[in-house]
Amino acid sequence: MEEAKNILRDIKKKALKPMYFLMGEEAYFIDAITDYIANNVLTEAERGFNQMVIYGKDTSIDDIVANAKRYPMMAEHQVVIIKEAQHLSRTIEQLASYAENPQPTTILVVCYKFKKIDKRKSLYKAILKSDGVVFESKKLYENQVIDWVTKFAKGKGFTIDPKASVMLVEFLGTDLGKISNEIDKLFLSQKETKYITPESVEENIGISKDYNNFELKKAIGERDITKVGRIIAYFSQNPKDNPFVVTIGTLQSFFTQLLQYHGLKDKSQRNVASVLRVNPYFVKEYEIAARNYPMKVVSKIIAQLRELDLKSKGVGAQNMHQKELLKELLFKTV
Repeated sequence: MEEAKNILRDIKKKALKPMYFLMGEEAYFIDAITDYIANNVLTEAERGFNQMVIYGKDTSIDDIVANAKRYPMMAEHQVVIIKEAQHLSRTIEQLASYAENPQPTTILVVCYKFKKIDKRKSLYKAILKSDGVVFESKKLYENQVIDWVTKFAKGKGFTIDPKASVMLVEFLGTDLGKISNEIDKLFLSQKETKYITPESVEENIGISKDYNNFELKKAIGERDITKVGRIIAYFSQNPKDNPFVVTIGTLQSFFTQLLQYHGLKDKSQRNVASVLRVNPYFVKEYEIAARNYPMKVVSKIIAQLRELDLKSKGVGAQNMHQKELLKELLFKTV
């Protein structure tokens, strides 16, 4: 996320702010900024007297302010980090009076995960007025996570195959912390080649490179009924590793994007990637699928997938097993 990178860049340049209010749904960027401040602003010798970590559930605004107003000992700054500050949500606005006139020798870091403060109220305005930072860490869309995986690997000196990126995001979801932990394992296994392949993901993380929702979506787009049948049979035999709710969600998203593709006047790779929010590498798949599925057929399939999704939740069909749902999926999409 560009804003997080800019904040870290300024900290590295010693352009420190008196207050960092880090809020939002994506914990990864909040942790990245907090950890960098904790490990780099003060020297190891200075941290003993001048750095403290306080947890929101164990403190109050008065205690935070009292600690923030202390003077550093034999150092230019002290660092006060408030973790899990969301537990203070009922009283967090009381921090506005400190934010209006922060201690210049204190760097106060507030980690307000999974929530955000009201930008119309006094705390937000006070932080900005006193040259502090308010950073909102937003959840990334799936396509943004795929791009993030590529950049994360590049930043570590590795290259990752686009299909390997998709496999990771499909299997692990959009939790950047979880993904980064798994990629670190891949780095260790591929430190000689510096290249992450679908095969290395399969071997080290346990994701099948041939039997997954990415390959199913691609096979459906190509109307390769044999391949679709093989994947669906594999899913039927391994339901715990391939939950139907994920499969149906993936296909609903795919056909919705395909409907968008049909409506585009500009079908250049760049525009398609931008509008559909996909990596340019995968635009070809939509071109192929559009030839196999006219717009009217796509609209019909989207409606059928919605019905199938409801059936999987027990609406209109009692106790349908995943095997039966997958067979119906095959019949309705290929």
